[in-house]
Amino acid sequence: MKAIIDRFEGDYAVVLFGDEEIKADIPKKLLPKGVREGSWLKVSFELDAEGTKKQEEKIKNLLDKLKNKQKS
Repeated sequence: MKAIIDRFEGDYAVVLFGDEEIKADIPKKLLPKGVREGSWLKVSFELDAEGTKKQEEKIKNLLDKLKNKQKS
C-alpha cells in the first residue's frame, strides 16, 4: 500500500492512504527522517499471530485474577 504526506499539523503528519485517500494522523516521530509534504511512503501491515496469542493469554490471566478476587 502507498500513502502520501498531505501536510503537517504540530507533532503530527496528515497521511492519506491508498487510492481512497483514507486520512490518518501519524506522529512525526514514527516517520522516516527526511519526509516532507508530498513524500510518498510504502506501508505494510502484518498480522503477528504469536503476539496476538500472548496478548489474549495476558487478558485471560487478568480476567481470571479479577474473578478470583470477587470470590474472596
